[in-house]
Amino acid sequence: MIDFQLDDLLTLSKPHPCGARTWRVVRLGADIGIVCQGCGHKVLLERRVLERRVRGIAKAQDASEVAE
Repeated sequence: MIDFQLDDLLTLSKPHPCGARTWRVVRLGADIGIVCQGCGHKVLLERRVLERRVRGIAKAQDASEVAE
């Protein structure tokens, strides 16, 4: 099981129709809420479905270091 945290940046296997592959985690629980970083579209996915689609994770603290 992948340990998702709020504000993690996820790279998914398929791009969103807007062309972006990067999503930010905004909700945790049985369903994970993610927001597309390209267009802002919000999606709720079951945890196990999201775990199969994730190809890369930038943890929240790593993402804040990159932004500085």
